[in-house]
Amino acid sequence: MDRTRRRGAAILFGTAAAAYLLDRVTKLWAERTLADAPIEVIRGALSLRLTTNSGGAFSLGQSAPWLFAGATISVSLVIIATAFRHRDPFVAAALGLILGGALGNLTDRVLRGPGLSGQVIDFVDPHIWPIFNVADASIVIGALLLAWSSYRSGNRNAAADTGDTVDAD
Repeated sequence: MDRTRRRGAAILFGTAAAAYLLDRVTKLWAERTLADAPIEVIRGALSLRLTTNSGGAFSLGQSAPWLFAGATISVSLVIIATAFRHRDPFVAAALGLILGGALGNLTDRVLRGPGLSGQVIDFVDPHIWPIFNVADASIVIGALLLAWSSYRSGNRNAAADTGDTVDAD
């Protein structure tokens, strides 16, 4: 296995560990600090408010938490199985964010209820968007970075096919 692939896996797993740890620490902080009252960060625009959610994004699917747990396990296994294939550090970091976030919310499901039906802790309330947590933010940012990487790669491949140069960065 070449050095570039090992580096990609190290970036992926390092990013996943950082996202996971940040998610766990912030959720523990939220449970201890926000249990009594929310904190207004920006009045009328951003609060830190403790809540739980048994569903997925936007509280959808609350009657089927096993669906989200199953999807999380499947996606996590695919990311782990392909970890040593990624040469692009940008892609590796994006997948690490997705993996860390997925495992952070899966940990809540395992620890906070029977089987895989536990409640996920959410606490960032932007008032115009559903309440979320660091794991959710990691997953979304990772997905956006993957989309951007795909866009960059597509532009480079199209330029290579035509002999043009494209600066997608």
